[in-house]
Amino acid sequence: MLLSIANYEFPGMWDGVYHFALSDYPNITNWELRKLILFLEYEKKYNRETKILCDDDKIIQAIHNALANPKPFLSLQKPSIITECTACRQKGCLTEFVCHITPIENAKKILTSGKLLSAVKVYAKTADELVLEKSKSPFSVFNDPPDYYNYIMMSWGNCQAGDRIVMERILNRFPDEQDLAGKHFKPGVRFYFSYESLEKHKDFTNDGVHAAKIENELALLDYLYCCIIPEDHKSEFTSIIPPILEKRVYYIENDCNDIWDWSEKVYNFACSPKAQ
Repeated sequence: MLLSIANYEFPGMWDGVYHFALSDYPNITNWELRKLILFLEYEKKYNRETKILCDDDKIIQAIHNALANPKPFLSLQKPSIITECTACRQKGCLTEFVCHITPIENAKKILTSGKLLSAVKVYAKTADELVLEKSKSPFSVFNDPPDYYNYIMMSWGNCQAGDRIVMERILNRFPDEQDLAGKHFKPGVRFYFSYESLEKHKDFTNDGVHAAKIENELALLDYLYCCIIPEDHKSEFTSIIPPILEKRVYYIENDCNDIWDWSEKVYNFACSPKAQ
């Protein structure tokens, strides 16, 4: 694995390279050093060696110092906003909630069963087998390692990346700007969770890339804060949602201009008293 630190617009990992963005390049914050430490720990857990690529000597020295004494960084309190990516309307990742976004048909199965499952649990196959079946998971488009299939991935609550993956699944290609606007854009279903609550889950993992990961499965009854479904699919869900979860499910009209407006609208609803 290669961890590349440069003046990237946003962080991301694909083809074995983690493009590590900083909120104020070339300055690296303590929170960013924490992410880096967690990433290295996760990769070591799966027996992968990581090479760090960075041209700035001060950043390299800060990393060496943090790795020599990681405890203060690992005990840091989560900030309310993270600004390594500022593409969203809020100009940063808001950290009260994390979110799992999935296509409509997948959401029906999740709500019927009452739990989110990792890909290996959904398909009853090993991670190595699923890597070879490119249609089985969004992780395949980024050539992520097999162990990713053992986890349920979460993004920060106001992020739109999950809906991009949903659209990629619908189109069978990467969406362009037109695909993500107006009537062309078809949002997925969002499952929102409190970060503070999810962090206490016995199978919680922070890999330094995703906001949160849960291994194997996650029971909705125990952890779901709210579920937001595009209103034009309401008739498909009303008869299948378990009564015990009904009060946590909401239908929101997609009257938005694009994916950015939708992400802002649904996140604001999740934070509002209506979703409590």
